[in-house]
Amino acid sequence: MSDPDAGSATQESDRTSEGPLYRRIADDIRRQIARGDLLPGQLLPSEHDLVSRYGVARGTVRQALAALRADGTISGSRGRPLQVRGQHLTQPLSELLSFSTWVEALGRRPSARVVDFAPGEATAEEAAALEMESGTTVYRLLRLRLVDGSPLMVERATFPEYVGLLLATVDLDASSIYAALARRGIVFASARHVIGAMEAARIDADLLGVPLRTPLLRIRRHAFSQTGVALEWSEDRYLADQVDFAVENSASLPGVSRHMA
Repeated sequence: MSDPDAGSATQESDRTSEGPLYRRIADDIRRQIARGDLLPGQLLPSEHDLVSRYGVARGTVRQALAALRADGTISGSRGRPLQVRGQHLTQPLSELLSFSTWVEALGRRPSARVVDFAPGEATAEEAAALEMESGTTVYRLLRLRLVDGSPLMVERATFPEYVGLLLATVDLDASSIYAALARRGIVFASARHVIGAMEAARIDADLLGVPLRTPLLRIRRHAFSQTGVALEWSEDRYLADQVDFAVENSASLPGVSRHMA
């Protein structure tokens, strides 16, 4: 059943110098987030509570929430609770940083949840990327990465067998792969990144808690040892409304520098 007051409330506010009422409500919620009254990951009040708080029609509240979803301030959809998203996180690609090192440098808390980690035969694409023959044993990792407890990225990585065997001894829910391998004498020294965009597949949507076909930023990465041996072929899929990537170029300093915690 439609709300008879929704249209009139918004139209009346359109005539004010402050703009439409739904925008003023959205701006007020943004101010609450900026002040820290509403924190990243925290659930928003229900539509009913917001209607009571602002004294407006339900349709006006829904317009405000739609505006906040559109600009990435909040997440959630029909059937899913609405919650505050954090500010955009900027990842520098001019340095080869592990996910954990990058997130900790921002003063945030990284975590992970392994979905699958197992050996298998290399596909033609994996074999070409890792410079081996098709059918050679590789280890594949599917892992959800979180920041302050909120899903941010789905990680897909393929490793040569000897690297995978080392990782099998590591708690991948709690450890940085780069740091764990560095302690075992395997150092990721350089990488090539290709950035693109895609829509969330079903498994991505389920893990990230977003609707199917949500825009994602995809980074494909070849990582190499100090002697140029291929160590990793990976594809990371980030929530596009939460992450930016920064690249600093210099004519005199080609390549990617390495920075480890």
